Amino acid sequence: MSTIKDTQAKRAPKEKPDQKYASTLLLPTTNFPLRGDALNREHLFRQRATSDLYAWQREHNPNSLFILHDGPPYANGPLHLGHALNKVLKDFINRQKVMKGHKVDYRPGWDCHGLPIELKALATFVNNKNDSNNQEYTSVDIRNVSKATAASAVEAQKKDFLSYGVMADWDNAYKTMDRDYEVQQLNVFFGMMKKGLIYRANKPVYWSPSSQTALAEAELEYNDKHASLTAWVAFTLKKLSPSLQKLLPEDTTVQAVVWTTTPWTLPANRCVAVHPKMVYNLFRTNSTSHPDNVYIAAKDLMGEMQARFAHGRPQQQQQAEVTLTVLGEVFGQDLVGCEYLHPFSDDLLLPFILADYVTADTGSGLVHTAPGHGMDDYKACKALGIDPFCPVDRNGLFTAEAGPVFEGKDVLGDGAVQVFKELAHRGSLVDKQKYVHKYPYDWRTKKPVIQRATPQWFADVDSIKPNVLKALESVRIVPEAGRRRLEGFVLSRTEWCISRQRSWGVPIPVFYDRETDEPLMTPASVQHVIDVVREHGSDAWWSMSDAELLAPEYDSSRYRRGLDTMDVWFDSGTSWTMIQNKMPRPDQPFVADVYLEGSDQHRGWFQSSLLTSVALTGKAPYGTLITHGFLLDDKGFKQSKSVGNTTDPKVVMKGGEDLKKDPAYGTDVLRLWAASSEYTKDISIGKTILAQVAESLRKFRATARFMLGNLDGFKAADMVPYEDLGLLERIMLVEVFDFMQGVDAAYDSFSFNKVFGLLQHFSSSSLSAFYLDVAKDTLYSELKDSPKRRAVQTVLFHALNAFTQSIAPLAPHFAEEVYENYRDSTSSPQPSVFRCPWWTAPSEWDNASSRKQFVALKALRSTATNLLERARMAKVLGPSLEGVVEVQLPLEDEKSYLGELVSSFAAQVATYVIVSGVTVTRVAAADRTDDAPQEGVFTADVSVPEMGSCRLAVQKASRNKCQRCWMYTSAQADAVCSRCADVLAQVN
Repeated sequence: MSTIKDTQAKRAPKEKPDQKYASTLLLPTTNFPLRGDALNREHLFRQRATSDLYAWQREHNPNSLFILHDGPPYANGPLHLGHALNKVLKDFINRQKVMKGHKVDYRPGWDCHGLPIELKALATFVNNKNDSNNQEYTSVDIRNVSKATAASAVEAQKKDFLSYGVMADWDNAYKTMDRDYEVQQLNVFFGMMKKGLIYRANKPVYWSPSSQTALAEAELEYNDKHASLTAWVAFTLKKLSPSLQKLLPEDTTVQAVVWTTTPWTLPANRCVAVHPKMVYNLFRTNSTSHPDNVYIAAKDLMGEMQARFAHGRPQQQQQAEVTLTVLGEVFGQDLVGCEYLHPFSDDLLLPFILADYVTADTGSGLVHTAPGHGMDDYKACKALGIDPFCPVDRNGLFTAEAGPVFEGKDVLGDGAVQVFKELAHRGSLVDKQKYVHKYPYDWRTKKPVIQRATPQWFADVDSIKPNVLKALESVRIVPEAGRRRLEGFVLSRTEWCISRQRSWGVPIPVFYDRETDEPLMTPASVQHVIDVVREHGSDAWWSMSDAELLAPEYDSSRYRRGLDTMDVWFDSGTSWTMIQNKMPRPDQPFVADVYLEGSDQHRGWFQSSLLTSVALTGKAPYGTLITHGFLLDDKGFKQSKSVGNTTDPKVVMKGGEDLKKDPAYGTDVLRLWAASSEYTKDISIGKTILAQVAESLRKFRATARFMLGNLDGFKAADMVPYEDLGLLERIMLVEVFDFMQGVDAAYDSFSFNKVFGLLQHFSSSSLSAFYLDVAKDTLYSELKDSPKRRAVQTVLFHALNAFTQSIAPLAPHFAEEVYENYRDSTSSPQPSVFRCPWWTAPSEWDNASSRKQFVALKALRSTATNLLERARMAKVLGPSLEGVVEVQLPLEDEKSYLGELVSSFAAQVATYVIVSGVTVTRVAAADRTDDAPQEGVFTADVSVPEMGSCRLAVQKASRNKCQRCWMYTSAQADAVCSRCADVLAQVN
């Protein structure tokens, strides 16, 4: 039957009958081994279940196209367990869709551009030339090495992905550095440009000094333990508003106590923001060396002011109690018209402005405003015509515009220290305080970022936001909580900074006037660049001349090309175009059927894909959006390389250096771990968890092996029609029906852990604890082709088919091996289990009568099992086959359902209870076996709601043990029972 031989013995009964009759019993016979030996055997089934299968299903499957679009992993470094989890979850979906007859399109992808790869390229130059000055390397040099670095990573990762048993179009995987991909990406940019969604602006963006590039929100991570200094600074007013002039003498020195959480931005100060309706006090304090000075701060923050002036006062005044004397009060709007002296200038006068975001929760109620270093500041100033000022360069160093005392210093290091020194020197520092807070970091370099105004290119999110949210309404999101998260990210954005200051990427197709720096980006100029890239690749942007890159209708001597590249999220976020262009489905409200990635992609790929797709097509890129959690160790802690608690998927599959500590579990155990997990939450893995999953697979193998062994020689043509099946067979088919219904629903809801749970229950309860247990006598002792044995085999065949198909998407190697050992029994053998149509249990198996019978039988068996155990404890019985059961029915209730059931099916009841006989008697209540203990007899009442009641009496069988089947049904000692005698006569 099988091409794979087992080194173990074919016959492996748990108990051995007398050798005299052993050869007459039909004991299980199979080549299917109990031990999987995954390391040496899984590869035998891989090709048929992966590459061969993918090509076959695209050509032969009859149903509609199903597209699961692969979010591209980054082509940098080795894979980790998160990659494995992601890929096998996708594979579960695809495989089940294939079995349901769909043509599945699944092209793996790789994200190949971006900073980490470029940094590796630069490191290569440094290592080769022992020179850290990367300015001597041209962009073409950097791009060539970056491309080779990414290509190498793609091949290494692809090999590992294949080891996970993932079925995909590996020969046609997409890479964001491929020429056709880059052309499509530029076309998306062009389409958004023509719709007025692309613009250039000089405004604050997140800037990474460590990467020397702008970053999008999705490229940030937040450090909850970042330490900063906040400052209260006295700004000297040189011009008072009319309201203050009425309250104060003309020669009064007035200082506004201005608060900032970013003191390093004080050189870029351009105004002070106050709330128009907030009340501000004018006060004096005895804590300074200028007690006649008048200070301004929010009335509600006088307590804060007293603490700040006390803490920051000169050493010689430390003993005196700090007092604040209020001279008057004004509204914030009364401060407009005042002008103050820039904290580091002797002649630059700046205004007060009104801003509703100013609060009296903390600080001073007067907020330092630098429109070159914060979006709130920028928006408030833009409306008033105040331009952003940013005296900070790409390295995070102060420029000459900040002043000679700051020039060349790191704004987050010695530059910030110098700011405090200068404030102290000028006598304007009221106080400073250290505080720990959440702060954005570059997710690649793990170093803090700043906000810095630079000319950048943006995509307008605000104008398409209503359409984006509308498109999301029709998207199925798993888990549903992800909807609020994704909507929240969309709602919080008004724009998307898409320009990056790197060489390794897709160029932004813009030219600048050499004299005015005005950008040139027209349909003609952009289309010409796209045509050049289509012919020569994106390297042309760095290798060809401006004259070749610029459309012929423009004067190339007047314009120079821009050097910015696109955000990598724009790269990957346009991947849906491969589907839209090659497999358009205009009748669908989405591009791909499913996107599935980690929950961090709500602010990354999910969002960038959504924005670009809605912008150009008006519809979401996905019909269903699924997210999975992150990995924890078996103690519930986040997995981290630095902590040393990570799990290497290669070690799971191939084993570690010490195979006793780290066994080689194989691919299917890794996949079943993923299937058993509630993947929408954070997922635990560790040695204990893996051992438990491996034990589950061992039990699955044992169950499959038993069924295979007892189907030896059985063919689909031998199946017994449903109407000819017995009581227990029909009941078991109800179990099969319910199992398949549950599995179908679980796969449809992407609840793979429910599929795994159903498999465990079906294997251990429905099969091992119920049907396989009660069927052994029939399977072993009846004639090979007897109707009774064929009926049992029919049910086993259906159960095995349901079991194998249900587990196949999760553990394809195991399923292929099982199927290989029974496919010749099927009516239409296939080279792979995945080429078999998804099997649906017939509706007639959903038999209400069988369900009702099973309820009654389980009640009888539960009580009988307890009685048999009591008999064993009393040493009256050994095995349950030594016992017989008398069912005493009430004479007064002749037509009870329970009574009719046991009267009609006494033999089947005996089989189910696993005793040597069941007799049914009707007795009056007064004549029932006494409740009091009798020697050798054990009784108990059974009551089944709405079905009736009875009394069970268990005692030792009066007949002799059959030497062949071990049932206590032989009339003579050391002989066989009449059933076995008939079988032997026919065999002989």
